[in-house]
Amino acid sequence: MASSPENNASLSVQKATRSESSQAKKSQHAEEAIFYMNCRAAYLTVLKSSLENIKSKEQLSLVLQQAGRNPSQKTVNKYWTSQTTTLNFDDFCTILKKEKPATKPELLEAFRKIDADNTGYILHDELFKILTTRGEKMTRDEVSAITKQADFNCSGKLDYNKFCDLYMTTSEHCCKTARERLEVDSRLRQQQFGSQAEASSEGITVSKPSPRVSRKTDHKLAPTKGDSRTPSRPSSAQSCKASISTTISMGASSNRNTKLIEPDTVKEWQCAQSKGCFYLEDDGEIISHKYKLHLPQRSTVCITIKPLNVRQVEGKSCHWLSVDTALYILKENETQENLQVVSFTEQQNKEMFGWKGELASGIYWLLPFTTGCRLKKVKTQITGEAKLVYRGEDGELTLTKEFRAALLDIFETIDLDGNGLLSLEEYNFFELRTSGEKCDEEAWAVCKENFDMKKNELTRQGFMDLNLMEANDREGDPSDLWVTLLSLGYNKALEMTEACPFVIDIYAEKCKPRIKAIYLEAGSWQLNRAICKSVVNKGEAKVMDGCENIIIYTYKAGRRITSVIENKTENKVIIHVNNEQSKNCLSNRGLAVFAVEVAPKSMMVSQHVMPLNEQEEWLYSCVHSLLR
Repeated sequence: MASSPENNASLSVQKATRSESSQAKKSQHAEEAIFYMNCRAAYLTVLKSSLENIKSKEQLSLVLQQAGRNPSQKTVNKYWTSQTTTLNFDDFCTILKKEKPATKPELLEAFRKIDADNTGYILHDELFKILTTRGEKMTRDEVSAITKQADFNCSGKLDYNKFCDLYMTTSEHCCKTARERLEVDSRLRQQQFGSQAEASSEGITVSKPSPRVSRKTDHKLAPTKGDSRTPSRPSSAQSCKASISTTISMGASSNRNTKLIEPDTVKEWQCAQSKGCFYLEDDGEIISHKYKLHLPQRSTVCITIKPLNVRQVEGKSCHWLSVDTALYILKENETQENLQVVSFTEQQNKEMFGWKGELASGIYWLLPFTTGCRLKKVKTQITGEAKLVYRGEDGELTLTKEFRAALLDIFETIDLDGNGLLSLEEYNFFELRTSGEKCDEEAWAVCKENFDMKKNELTRQGFMDLNLMEANDREGDPSDLWVTLLSLGYNKALEMTEACPFVIDIYAEKCKPRIKAIYLEAGSWQLNRAICKSVVNKGEAKVMDGCENIIIYTYKAGRRITSVIENKTENKVIIHVNNEQSKNCLSNRGLAVFAVEVAPKSMMVSQHVMPLNEQEEWLYSCVHSLLR
């Protein structure tokens, strides 16, 4: 049967949209590869290898300068504390992501605050007084070194426009010189980590453990960053003595597993549901809701998790729908510290992951997880900032149509039980995420007096009015509203790019299950242990040639491959990981080549890998080598 013109047009639009999305992804990964090349160029200007650590404040300041930054002592002290002994290349990259280079408009704005008359000049006497008495005080000689420069000084005055030009030129020259050295030196070029053409599809965001992690770590897990320091790069480049390779070839769309039963087949079972969200922090860390599940009696259950498909606005892409999700099920025993790993959602049906099995009566913890391969910091070209409020003809502030639409999506996400109302508990998760504070019963009573509520729960309209009141309190200044939006994963175009809402469904055959969100926090050591144990139990184990006490476990679940390193020796080991032969792959580590340090008698995740483009074949080819 011939296709109608409407169908053909729709198909063309879909193809064009997919093509644009693919091009955007490639552009993003190219930008990320350039960022890491610049990081390496700066690093290798000061140090001999990317595997060598920064060993002093002076070295940190120097590598930051080579990367076009001009760090103050306060900035250096922020990253080099009294407990710091070394910083590795990954740490350096994280610092550069946080410490953006100063722009000329920012520098000019700072000078104009001093130059009240906007003359373009600052008297040397005034400059000397400010620089030697305020902030990080400079010495007389340091100030003199600035005022003696003929390029931007004349008649006892500083021409700060010329000073800013010279500052920007010097900063760009440092970066350019470092890059050119990297290109010329063949030895350094061979050390490229993910910036060459074949590896340019590698993802960049590094998923790190939470700094708030409990220090009572399982003895079989390598300590996380919240415990003793375990750098992901060794202190110096060393030779590889033993290695093992793993290759997995995947066809296009071969990652769809239809074994998971459809909810329709269990529609007679009793169901409980809760929504939640993954939020991406500035440093790449991912936080999410954590849940308790109560089963009053033994029953067969089906547990599923998938991205939440909130109302879609025409022309807005739903980035989060491609984010991978998983749920780890842990049984609570005598104490919360003693959780037993039961299973995880390994069966897949399209974007849904699930698990079906029998559970005894009791309390279970449900820990959501995403690898960080797809939920990562993205650079999008935004032409202008979306308008949030405007004044109507009567002079009253009103929420724009676009902002109202975003608020409805936010309401849908934070309404965890899906009853169309926000309880105090649900609202407090929102408050903790956006302001770091909780609303108490007294404040909630005030809300009840001023905003629309039903059964002591906030309605959608009440939530809208609450945000409008915030705009009125600031006389139309949207700054606080943007703080809220950015903390919830929105960008300045009102697109949710750094969050992934999800929905969990629990079906029980013989009883009514109950699920409740307990925390909103980063992945715990319990989750790290569950991931490692699942891969060890289900994955393929390979003993490293020449070292029988080092084992690499690799497990493929749907569209996700995870590898775990187990170190059975009495000493820490450094494992070099090389993905350069992988094709169409996205790694949560962000580099084609990296190294990890594994503590004695422990195991840790080496990496998570997913296809960059699921419509094409992909090849996972990884070599783990022991460094001596």
